Amino acid sequence: MNTKKDRAGRAVAGLLLATAATALAAQLRHRREALLQERRLEIEELADRRKALAHQQRMHWELLARAIDDPSLAAVIDTYDQSIPAQKRRQFFYANAWYTHLYHLYLAGILDREELYTYLREFFQSPLFREYWEASRTQRSTIRESSEEAGIGRMIDGLVNDLDEADTDAWWVVGHPPSD
Repeated sequence: MNTKKDRAGRAVAGLLLATAATALAAQLRHRREALLQERRLEIEELADRRKALAHQQRMHWELLARAIDDPSLAAVIDTYDQSIPAQKRRQFFYANAWYTHLYHLYLAGILDREELYTYLREFFQSPLFREYWEASRTQRSTIRESSEEAGIGRMIDGLVNDLDEADTDAWWVVGHPPSD
């Protein structure tokens, strides 16, 4: 009789173990599916953000191009010192378009911080680009200090300072981007 009880006990224990294993497997499957769904949503949100950034960049360029082409439209957004000749202010709009383009490539994750720095180091070889940067200082001062954009602005200010203080003609090796 003990053997019948032992067999019955083992059968019940086996059944309980199988039930627990099945329940655990179902929980793990459910958790995995939830994590996959969460990851899919994150990827969709990132794709939506990139699309929105691309759209914003196209709109920015279109609006700036109109301002560059038509001085009457440029007057709407022109906050530069009016003693700066109109042609130079138009060049500043164009420099702003390039800066914004590079900044959005960075935001979209197409350029990392070091690549952004490398491109900007080249752009800042242009005296006109440097003039634009200085002329837009007041505009940049309105950006929230803790924002990503303000941080990039500080990085660029450091780059310009490094370029000014460098005692080499090899500008492409001057400075290093601060780590993120």
